[in-house]
Order: sequence, then structure tokens, then C-alpha cells
Amino acid sequence: MIGYQAFADLSQSSDSDERGHAAHLAALAYLKHDGPADEHAALYAALISFLDDPSVKVRASLAYGLLHSLDAPRPIILALLRDSPIISRAVLQYSPILVDADLMSVVRNGDIAALVSIAQRTTISPRLGAALIARNDDSLTLRVLRRKDVLLVADVLQGLAATRGEDASMRGALLARKDLPAPARLLLLQRATESLRQCRMVKGALAPDRLERLLRDGNDTAVSAIGERASVAADPNFVEQLVGANQLNTRLLLHAVVTGHVMFFAACLANLAQVSRDKVFSLLESGSRPALMALFARCGLDSGIGRLLVRLVLHARAADLADDVAARHYVVTALTEEMLADYDGDIPPELEEAFAYLGEQNIALARKAARGVMAAFAGSSSALMSLPSAQVQPALALPAA
Repeated sequence: MIGYQAFADLSQSSDSDERGHAAHLAALAYLKHDGPADEHAALYAALISFLDDPSVKVRASLAYGLLHSLDAPRPIILALLRDSPIISRAVLQYSPILVDADLMSVVRNGDIAALVSIAQRTTISPRLGAALIARNDDSLTLRVLRRKDVLLVADVLQGLAATRGEDASMRGALLARKDLPAPARLLLLQRATESLRQCRMVKGALAPDRLERLLRDGNDTAVSAIGERASVAADPNFVEQLVGANQLNTRLLLHAVVTGHVMFFAACLANLAQVSRDKVFSLLESGSRPALMALFARCGLDSGIGRLLVRLVLHARAADLADDVAARHYVVTALTEEMLADYDGDIPPELEEAFAYLGEQNIALARKAARGVMAAFAGSSSALMSLPSAQVQPALALPAA
């Protein structure tokens, strides 16, 4: 507690530390005041008088007392916002009194230090986040993108993916956001694939053909996963973009089923056949062979591809392709053997791409399924490995010299 006369003496002291102490006391007393109105008015007048103090320490002490309170006088907070940089940055970062209209002029015209202070506020609206990104400062943009609590509209994220997707840091920050729209995620995937393809370390570690296979398989898996997420969210734009850009091919359709991304597969068929997704789901779940063939024919697929997809769908009904690698390997192996038997080893040209895909997947899935099998077996078995007996070769008789 302090008397009003003692407070007045502190306020008029020649020592800036004492005046700063008085300013801080006045701020706390104003915020916690529950007495007479004239007393409250006197405290308010004292706060205003401290705004004209020549010492930045005094004005900073005033700001420190008011910064975090919703009950702070708005005119005083706005005055402190226009004070020296060290005070204004603190107000920008911490004061809950400020609204977007107060901050937008600073975002448009302020220096980078002020913008960083705004970017560190407890809450940032989508409008404010978009304005910060519009300043085109990489460090500031990354700071906003890495805040998962800041919601950004799809157009802002799509624009960043198109203009800044070449930068690895920006690409990583965008891909880490769950609200990134599927078309933007696809664009960043393509940029990342190209970056890996051009990386000298990657090119030096893998043969060109193997590198292309790995990148193509990884790209197909990523596109299928993105499409699955978009389809679960009932967003048709991603599939429409794939179809419009002629990026939907037989390989991708096969890969979607093999990896268990059935929602994406169904969305693709619905778009190609121009039928509802519910009807496609019904056919995939319980449709007969002729019904499935009719669906694939309506999608514009070749009859040979249609028969292959029918077999794949029938196998997928009885297998958990989403999580079981061994089941994927079994299905791919079965399809390969059936194709070889049907065509007596002479695969038609229209099925060569599909057959090549199945061959690649057969090898890759066999490797995945085999990993750890021997180690697990050795840990659970005490039997000896049966090996053929060694055959001793007769010694050669060398002629005498």
C-alpha cells in the first residue's frame, strides 16, 4: 500500500527509476480498482500523464503494467503502440486490446521487427496471417506457416506452393500443415520429386533406372494417399484436377487399389464414368463381374485393363491391402500369374504398362514382406539349419618335376 501523497512525490521525482515505479503502480492500481469513480478517474489521468514522460523507462514501466490486460484503457494502449520501438513491439506482441484493424496498418507499413512481434501474438486471424505472408519475407512467412494454430485460406497456401515451392524449407513448412489443399500438396510433391531427381548425392547413390523406379513408385503412393485424404473429405477438386491434367493413368488406378486407397480409386471411377460415388462403392463392394466390366467400360478403359481391374477388385474384397504387406504381395503375384496364364506369356501391348507395374510391385513387396522373417524365425526356433553335406574333392596328383 502507498499513500497518494507518496505516490505524487514518486511521480514528480527527478529519478526516472522512481517515476517508472510510480507508473507501474498506477497501472496496477487502475486495473484492480474497485473504489469510487473519482478515484478511478484520477488514476486514469495519472496514466495519461506518464505518456508524456521523457524517459523511455517510465513509459515502458507503464506499458509493462498494462500489456496483458483486457481492462487496460484502449487510448493508452494505442498511444503506447506509437511509442519507441521497444515499447511498441511489446504492445504488438502481447496486448489483447488490439484488433485486426489496429494491426493491419502496421503489417502493411511496419518494419520486420514489428511484423515478427505480430507473428508471435497468442492468436492470429486468417486475415492477419495472410497479410503477414503477403509481405514476401521468407523468415516471416516460415514463422507463420509453422504455427499450426493459425488458419490460412486455401488460396494463400496454393499461391505459396506455386511461387515458393522450389525452396526446401518453405516446401517442408507447407507440407507439414494439415490444412494444405490437395492440389497444392500434389504440386509440392512434384517439386520434391524433381529436387530429388536432380540431387547429386541421390544420383550418385542409385543407378538411373532404379532411381526412376523409386521416384515413380513414391510419387504414385503419395498421389494415391493425397487423393485418399481428399476423397475422405469429400473434396472432388483433386480428382478433377488429375483428370483435367491427364495425370490419371492405368498405373495410378492399379496402385490405388494395391495400396488400399479404395476411396481414391472410387472417386476416380466416379469422375471418369460420371456416376455417383455411392453407386461406385456399391459395385466395388458387391458388384458382379459383368457389372464391374460395364463400369470400367463406361470409364473409357480398354477391355483388357477392365478384366485386370475386375480381378484386382475381387482379390481386394478378401484381403486387407491397406495394412497387410503380405496380402499385397499375394494379390500382385496372383494377378501376374493369371496374366501370364491367360496370354500364354505373350502380353498384349495395351497391358504392357500394367504388367510392368505388377512386376515392379512384386519385387518391392517381396522385399518388404521378407524383411525380418529370418531374424524372427531364428529367435523362435532352436533347430539346426539343414545343409547339404560337403563333398571332398580328390587331391590332384601333380607330375614330378
